[in-house]
Amino acid sequence: MKRILLAAAAVLALAGCANEPSMPIVTSVSVKHAMGTTEVPVAPKRVVVLDTDKVDTALTLGIKPVGAARAGELTGWPTYFGADATAGIKEVGTLAEPNLEAIAALKPDLILGSKFRQEKFYDELTKIAPTVFTENVGKPWKENFLLDGEALGKKAEAEAALDGYQKRTAALKVNKALKVSLVRFMPDHIRVYGPESFSGIVLGDAGLARPQFQLLEGKQDRRFEKVSPERISDVDGDFIFVAAYGEKAAAEQARVTGGPLWAGLGAVKAGRTKVVADETWMTGIGVTAAHKILDDLEKYLA
Repeated sequence: MKRILLAAAAVLALAGCANEPSMPIVTSVSVKHAMGTTEVPVAPKRVVVLDTDKVDTALTLGIKPVGAARAGELTGWPTYFGADATAGIKEVGTLAEPNLEAIAALKPDLILGSKFRQEKFYDELTKIAPTVFTENVGKPWKENFLLDGEALGKKAEAEAALDGYQKRTAALKVNKALKVSLVRFMPDHIRVYGPESFSGIVLGDAGLARPQFQLLEGKQDRRFEKVSPERISDVDGDFIFVAAYGEKAAAEQARVTGGPLWAGLGAVKAGRTKVVADETWMTGIGVTAAHKILDDLEKYLA
């Protein structure tokens, strides 16, 4: 009889639990960003990214975008992750002109972009999927990485990855007496990169000095400064890293670096120049790209 009563009590208890309201299942979270606050899926599965830094961020955090916009002068996706990591990503226009129809066809559950590049497309993008925009590119790259990581449901992983990068820069063993110059050839001009550019920030984190001109002191925009081939002496330093943005820029690089003004630079005479990958030093703008820059620093400035 005692067993029967206990069994009955158990059944009644279970019935009572069944009648109680269940705990709500969280399917979205609020993310504050450059355009406001957006409800995004807790674990987005189909992500479209509209800037090169967000390609790096998504892949760094183990998420392959279903679609991505490309930089205007580039074809394909970053090679530094390996072909398998980027296989199957669909192109959805360029950074300046994302293809809204192509984005919608991919049925994304999250879109990542930047106010700096795509503000005029924001309202249309929000009609396709929850959209999160960072404010700018370059200088705030670490903050952008954490914000995008939060939107991707990978906040803890993003914080750990950034912490790992910071610890590596603190322990980096390079010749910090050298003043390092960053030169980038564009299709129609030459740039030197300052302390608030992506690669400039990485050099600063590594404790490396810069030539006085490239500090861009007093400038409102301290990311880069344009120089003409006639002012090529402005790119000199103890060591020069050189990159080129696309094929046209690479042709201009070959022309300028084959000339007498380039040959007269102190770093060139000393054999202290190195051509590096534009996709890591300039367009990567993420943690994995930053580690690739540190690899180069360890290799050439040890």
